Amino acid sequence: MYVRVHDTVRMMRITASRLRQDIYNILDRVLETGEVVEIERKGKVLRIVPPEPTRRLDRLPRRDFIKGDAEALVHLDWSSEWKP
Repeated sequence: MYVRVHDTVRMMRITASRLRQDIYNILDRVLETGEVVEIERKGKVLRIVPPEPTRRLDRLPRRDFIKGDAEALVHLDWSSEWKP
């Protein structure tokens, strides 16, 4: 189950049994995504928190969108398209 805390933090809540079953994958996920994991144990909640908070945009995969020469985009002249 996911719980949104802020715009920058996503939280996953799991049981201690689920943590025990998949601890290494869960820890890797916290480090890779910056996601906070809450563990419920005996009516209490524990948190696994990454060392530094990450922004949502930082978690997006990088993609190459420009087909062709990126420098050509810098020097585009749109002045003929503008109408006063």
